[in-house]
Amino acid sequence: MTNRLTASTSPYLRQHADNPVDWWEWGDGAFAEARRRDVPLLVSVGYAACHWCHVMAHESFEDDATAAFMNAHFVNVKVDREERPDVDAVYMAATQALTGQGGWPMTVFTTPEGTPFFCGTYFPPRPVHGVPSFPEVLAGIAAAWQTRRAEVDASAATIRDAFAAPRSGPAPAADPAAPHVNGEPRATVDHGAPLVAAPAAVVDDSLLDRALDRLLVSQDRAHGGFGGAPKFPPSTVLEWLLRRHARTGDARALEAAEHTLDAMARGGIHDQLGGGFARYAVDATWTVPHFEKMLYDNALLLRAYAHWWRSTGSPLAHRVVTGTADWLLRDLRTAEGGFASSLDADTDGTEGATYVWTPAELREVLGDEDGAWAAALLDVTDTGTFEHGTSVPTLHADPDDEDRAAAVLARLLAHRATRAQPGRDDKVVSAWNGLAIAALAEAGALLDRPDWVDAAVAAATLLVELHVRPDGPSSLRLVRASRDGVAGTAAGVLEDYADVAEGLLALAAVTGDARWVRDAGGLLATVLDRFPDGDGGFYDTADDETDPVLARLRRPHDPADGPTPSGQAAAAGALLTYAALTGSTRHREAAERALAEPLRIAVQHPRAAGWALAVAEAVLDGPREVAVVGPSDDEATRTLHRVALRSPAPGLVVAVGPPGAPAVGGDASTGSRGAGAPDAPVVPLLRDRPLVGGRPAAYVCRGFVCDRPTTSPDDLAAALGTR
Repeated sequence: MTNRLTASTSPYLRQHADNPVDWWEWGDGAFAEARRRDVPLLVSVGYAACHWCHVMAHESFEDDATAAFMNAHFVNVKVDREERPDVDAVYMAATQALTGQGGWPMTVFTTPEGTPFFCGTYFPPRPVHGVPSFPEVLAGIAAAWQTRRAEVDASAATIRDAFAAPRSGPAPAADPAAPHVNGEPRATVDHGAPLVAAPAAVVDDSLLDRALDRLLVSQDRAHGGFGGAPKFPPSTVLEWLLRRHARTGDARALEAAEHTLDAMARGGIHDQLGGGFARYAVDATWTVPHFEKMLYDNALLLRAYAHWWRSTGSPLAHRVVTGTADWLLRDLRTAEGGFASSLDADTDGTEGATYVWTPAELREVLGDEDGAWAAALLDVTDTGTFEHGTSVPTLHADPDDEDRAAAVLARLLAHRATRAQPGRDDKVVSAWNGLAIAALAEAGALLDRPDWVDAAVAAATLLVELHVRPDGPSSLRLVRASRDGVAGTAAGVLEDYADVAEGLLALAAVTGDARWVRDAGGLLATVLDRFPDGDGGFYDTADDETDPVLARLRRPHDPADGPTPSGQAAAAGALLTYAALTGSTRHREAAERALAEPLRIAVQHPRAAGWALAVAEAVLDGPREVAVVGPSDDEATRTLHRVALRSPAPGLVVAVGPPGAPAVGGDASTGSRGAGAPDAPVVPLLRDRPLVGGRPAAYVCRGFVCDRPTTSPDDLAAALGTR
C-alpha cells in the first residue's frame, strides 16, 4: 500500500511511504482518528541517516504480519526528529524517564490525547538478551488497552502530572553528554528548579576555571577526546577551548583542543579521501566510525578547524578545512543553494560499504607499487579494522611525499565515486544551514576561498527568501525546513532562529552586507518576544507555535547542548553579537541572562554546555568590536578587514563599510527585504567613524572603551592578537 507519507517534505517519512503500515504524519488528523477508533497511537521517531531506524523498518515495518497488527490496534504516526525536534524532545524526555535511556528509533505509545504511557527504542523482531520482541510489545500494549484500560489511563495521568510539575532538583541525574542506546547521543537533563530572573552579570572567570578543571578529568590523554567509546565529536567544547586559550593563554585548553582535533583528523571518523566527518566513532581511537555524515557535525567542525588554523597555522587544520568545505559543496549542496541534512550510514543496506577498502582493492585501483604504498599510508591491512577484513582509511603519519599522496588519494576518491553511494536526506533544515553559513563564510575569508563565501551567501539567500516570512514591522518568522524549494509546515524552533541569526551575522562580518544584520535582528526580535521562559532563559518553541499536544505535556525547554549548541546558548551568542553591532542594551542583557542556566550545568557537566562556555568567553573578552571604514574597492580597506577577521579574539565582532552612510536602528530590525534590497542599511558600529587622513581606518573597542583608530594593518594585528 502507498500511505500518507508519499507527499511528505521529509525524506525519512518518504522512505516509509511503501510500508504496509498505515502511517500517519504527526498532526490533528492522527489524533482525531485515534479518538474516533478509541485506540492508542504508536509514535515512531527516527531520522533518515539512522542505521538502527533502517534495521527496525526492514525487520518490522516492512513485515506484512507486523504491519497488519499495527494497523488493527493502533494509529501509527511516523515522525522525523530532524523536522520535528519539539515532538522528539518531549517524548525523549518521557522515554528516558521511564526507561533510563533514550535513542533512535524511538517507540512511544500514547493515549488519543498524546500522553505517553509506554516508551522504548529499538525492539527486535524476536526476543534478544532480555529485550522483548516488537510483536510481543505490540500484543502486550493492545491487550492492556483492551482489558486493563484503567491501569493504562492511570499510568498516563501520572506521566502527564509529572510533566506538568515544576522542574526540581539541583543537578542532572547523569552526564548529559553521555551516549545512550544504539550509539546515538542525547543531552537531556533535569535542569533544576526554575531560576529567578538572572542578573545581567552572570559570568565570571572562576566558573569557567572550574568547568575546565572538570572537563580535563574526563580527557582521554592517549587518544584525544573526552570519555570512552563510543566517541562523538565534542564540537561545541572544542570551540570553547580554542576561545579559552585565545582569551587567557591557558595552555591546557589549547593542548586538549589540539589533541582531540589532531586525533579526529587522522582517524577513520574523518573521511581521508572525500573530506568531512562521520557522526561518531564506535571505538576510543576514532578508527571505526558510524558512517552517517551529518550537516550539523561538519558545519561545527569546519568552523572549529578553521579557528584552529587561525590560531596556530596548523597544516593539518588547513587540510581538514579544505576537505570538509569542499565536501559540503560537492556532496550536500542542493539545487536551490542550501545544504542537505545528511548522508546515510548504509549503502544498499550495508553499513559503510562505500567507504572501506582491502589491500587487494587498493592494488587493483593503483597498481602494485602505489597500492602497497597507499595501504601503508592509510593503515589498510590484511586483517582489517572493520568488518569482513575491510579497513577504514586513517592517516596517522604524514606522508613522506605530499604530491604522491595527493595524487593517490584523488585516484581512490575517483574510483570510490563509481561505487554505490549512500542515500542523501535532502531536506534543508534552517538551524543546520545557519551553522553551515557561519562556517563557510569564516573559512572562506580565512583561507581566501571566495567560492565558499559565495555558497554561504546562496544558502542565506535561500533561507531568507523561502524559510522566512515577515511578522509585523520588526519581526521575522521561520519554518523549520524545506525540500526541493518547497517550504515545510513545521514551525522553526529556538535553535533555528538562533543559528540562522548566528550565520547571518557571521556572513555580514565577512561580506560587509548589513542586510544580513537587519535580517538577524528580525529573527532575534521574535526570540525576545515569543520564546522567553520568564526566568531569564528561553523555551525551545514559540508561545504561539507550540504544538497543542505537546503543550498539554511540557513546553520543550532544554538548555544543554546535544550534538549541536542548545537553542538557549546559541541565542545568547547571537544576541551578544547583535548587541555589539547595534549598541542594543536590551540584547546584551538578554544574552547574559540566557547564559545563567546553561552555565549552572557547565560546572558539573561542561561537555553539555560547550557553546554557553564559548559565549561566556566572548562576554568576558568584551566582545571586542572592530569597525573597518573605507571604500570597498580600496585594497587598504580589504587588508584591514582581513587582519580583523583573522583575530582569534572570542566572539570578535567585525563590521566593514564606507563612512557616512545612514545606520539601521539598534533595538529592532526593519524586517527582511532580501539580499537585493535597494535601501541597504549600515550597522550602528560604523556610525560616526570617519576616514583618518583620507585613508581607510580600523576602530577597535572593548568594554565601552575604544582605542585610537589606526590605518596600520600591523598595529591592528597587534591590538587583536592576529597571527
